[in-house]
Amino acid sequence: MAKIIHIDLDDRALPPPTPEIEQERKVAMYDLLEDNSFVLPFRDGKEAPVGPYRLGLSIRQKRLVFKVITEKRESAGEFHLSLGPFRQVVKDYFLICESYFDAVKTAAPSQIETIDMARRGIHDEGARILQERLEGKVEVDYDTSRRLFTLICVLHFGG
Repeated sequence: MAKIIHIDLDDRALPPPTPEIEQERKVAMYDLLEDNSFVLPFRDGKEAPVGPYRLGLSIRQKRLVFKVITEKRESAGEFHLSLGPFRQVVKDYFLICESYFDAVKTAAPSQIETIDMARRGIHDEGARILQERLEGKVEVDYDTSRRLFTLICVLHFGG
């Protein structure tokens, strides 16, 4: 099975998340575990270890680290991505999320909808960048990429 069955987020060094960020994280993790596609490609002419997989996500030395192990706790690979390509889209995403959370409290429905459309557009851009950065390391479908992007945002900014 080419899917993620467990996620470990290494957020120990981060400040406690806001209630809104914690909710985003919970929803992303739940949705990701319910439905995802995570396919490890052949490497060095060898077939990748068979899933399902446990995924560890962390940030080390300004790099996003994906640690993949099998259900039987055997290493299936580890890869590192530079955070540079994500910085602006993550920053934009958090700014628009703040606007959205504020708007939900006081704004008219049409204003909330406009902000939410912008939020989804930025989120889609982050998911696209993630898919590009993962190319050759792991194949993920669009929904999996979107949910992983949310978790990257949580790790990137903490709270």
